[in-house]
Amino acid sequence: MKREYGLDQITRDPASFVTVGTFDGVHRGHQVLIRYLIDRARSHAGRSVVVSFDPHPREVVRGEAVPLLTTIDERAEICEQLGLDRFIVIPFTHAFSRLGAAEFVEQILVGRIGMQEVVVGYDHGFGHNREGGHALLEDLGRRLGFAVHVIPAQIVEQEVVSSTEIRRALEAGDVRTAAALLGRRYSFDGLVVEGDRRGRTIGFPTANLRPTHPRKILPRTGVYAVRVRLPDGSWRGGMMNIGQRPTFDGTALRPEVHLFEFEGDLYGRQLRVEFVERLRDERRFASLEGLVEQLSRDRARSLDVLDAVS
Repeated sequence: MKREYGLDQITRDPASFVTVGTFDGVHRGHQVLIRYLIDRARSHAGRSVVVSFDPHPREVVRGEAVPLLTTIDERAEICEQLGLDRFIVIPFTHAFSRLGAAEFVEQILVGRIGMQEVVVGYDHGFGHNREGGHALLEDLGRRLGFAVHVIPAQIVEQEVVSSTEIRRALEAGDVRTAAALLGRRYSFDGLVVEGDRRGRTIGFPTANLRPTHPRKILPRTGVYAVRVRLPDGSWRGGMMNIGQRPTFDGTALRPEVHLFEFEGDLYGRQLRVEFVERLRDERRFASLEGLVEQLSRDRARSLDVLDAVS
């Protein structure tokens, strides 16, 4: 898959089959649209193209910090796994946000990218103040010579698949529902940083992680059964605590993971953590002995959970 970041990096291709959106999460609804796009492009000897934006448009338009389900690199990675040909990222600036819908289609999608067809979701809006919709696209298509295809809402367990529903599930710690809506387990990448090294003194050494993107959503605080991708690409089971370590009077929110059947130095390396199941709330223990007993139970339950999904 070809990745193009910035308008100056775009190579014009008149056989481009395009879809446009933030696609945060690249969830099951997004995937239906992208797979349809890929099939359309392949059946017409064209190239499938996703156009996304960075940073999230709401950060620029509304000036608010937007929690992300996926970083721009994660979105590109998932699209590549789906079989996409090109992933274009347009830097979303204040000047770009003022571009009208018709101008965006004519100047960027048709003029720079070479769009032959566009595939959009049922609720798609674009351009300044999201003034553009299906009717405008179809009118522009007749005038500029491209086709328009609209995908209806996709339903998962009687709910409309949306990034908002996934965020709510993660805020509740319901990583199973989040996975069902995403079509894969929720994950984040983190850099292993120096911790206080208490875990190894009680038989449960942990890797303290700093998420690689400041806007990346972490699930609700608590203890989770997880799968972890190591720097060499192999996977290990583990259990993760997201919280403040109240037994040790901690105050800063910290994700830390204990890996099963692993020995080695991971400082300064990047790990990927996939959330499998939430086990319990974080809580304060009256003694280290009580904490160790609970961690042993957490480990046993995590192994059971991971065995069931392997």
